[in-house]
Amino acid sequence: MSDQPHQSLELRSTVFADGRLVLDLQEVAVGEPGPSELLVRVEAAPINPSDLGLLLGPADLATMTAGRSGDRPTLTATIPPQRMGMMKPRLDEPMAVGNEGAGTVIAAGPDSQALIGKRVGMLGGGMYTQFRKLRARDCIVLPNGASAADGASMFVNPLTALAMVETMRAEGHTALIHTAAASNLGRMLNRICLVDGVQLVNIVRSVEQAAILREIGAKHVVDSTAENFREALTDAVAETGATIAFDAIGGGKLANTILHAMEAAANRTAGAYSRYGSATFKQVYIYGSLDVGPTIIDRGFGLSWGVCGFLLTPFLGKIGGDAVQALKDRVARELTTTFASHYTHTISLAEALEPATVEAYARKATGAKYLLDPSR
Repeated sequence: MSDQPHQSLELRSTVFADGRLVLDLQEVAVGEPGPSELLVRVEAAPINPSDLGLLLGPADLATMTAGRSGDRPTLTATIPPQRMGMMKPRLDEPMAVGNEGAGTVIAAGPDSQALIGKRVGMLGGGMYTQFRKLRARDCIVLPNGASAADGASMFVNPLTALAMVETMRAEGHTALIHTAAASNLGRMLNRICLVDGVQLVNIVRSVEQAAILREIGAKHVVDSTAENFREALTDAVAETGATIAFDAIGGGKLANTILHAMEAAANRTAGAYSRYGSATFKQVYIYGSLDVGPTIIDRGFGLSWGVCGFLLTPFLGKIGGDAVQALKDRVARELTTTFASHYTHTISLAEALEPATVEAYARKATGAKYLLDPSR
């Protein structure tokens, strides 16, 4: 191995005290790997909704301006003053972006030489870069024939979908509800539930999204834009017995509507009236913010319910190393089937800073998944 560090272009996001968000490409030196470390040439990294919070923060994208720093592109946007309070911990600190990715191992510590030349999936942040050094334990060797694109999204969405099913089981529920269900994650969750025999109610926002899910075998699909949405949702909940939901929307009244549907379904078989509502416990976990407005709850569904946030990292910490490894092993086995991801656009690091491209991937539109290839 050479002692000379690898020069790597890395996408950085910086928030300045004057309210500017600046995205740029910075050259960083990446040293040779030490014991139990790998040096990976990054060939694919998805742009997930969970990446956008760090990448773009609360910036007003209508203010985006393209610029240059030498021969490299930059992008500047303004953060509204009322949103700057939450940015104080990251002021003036260029932050690396990208939760996960995949690529080829080009160097390894003395105890990991057998991995050189292998294609791996990686989790550990800072993946929007040409070269990434990280612990070998944060990588999974991809199955033979799997591409970097196949392995780029093998952590965040697959493990989140599996975490939803495991949470359902651990808390004593037998069926679940998922919103924004035609997303990449939603389709994975459908495939998991079909394989595992779990009843799943899918909530979508258009006829086209409903068709996507039915084509892959989804049985219970309800469209939130339909006139009979509440009745159809209650019917699906009654048929499946779903008493837990995972909501990617966050703001607005959807979580409230789900709780009402659960309560109405429970009361269809209630033996007696109770002024406290049904005894059936109803749980909604909010794990996304497609709607950043307030979550509106009117509490008209009894007193046996809960609404709270859901995040993958605390879940993995709770279940322990052996259980986490079992989930990762399943993802690796079913990488190109149950956990397959599909991308509509592949872009370079420089293209990721173009205002029109940022506007497109920031929409988080169903069926428009962006993949970064830092080697382009």
